[in-house]
Amino acid sequence: MAKGKKRPTRDEFELEQIGEQLVEAKHEGTKLLLDVWEAEAPIQGRITELDSRTKLVHVSSDGAVIKVPFMDIMRVSNAR
Repeated sequence: MAKGKKRPTRDEFELEQIGEQLVEAKHEGTKLLLDVWEAEAPIQGRITELDSRTKLVHVSSDGAVIKVPFMDIMRVSNAR
């Protein structure tokens, strides 16, 4: 049943805002909380790489690197 769901669409402004937040957090080393489409829980960690070729965001979380497709990121907020 989950296969029939489509990712919510976002306009260019929303995507640009998310991109800017990710770039800023990477440069500052800020810990983020990412709400990812169809993920069971938000992903918390620091951005280690923004791969423009594969469009993956590499997030370091508890010693592991999680690769998240940019288009699946629904919301970005600062972790507490």
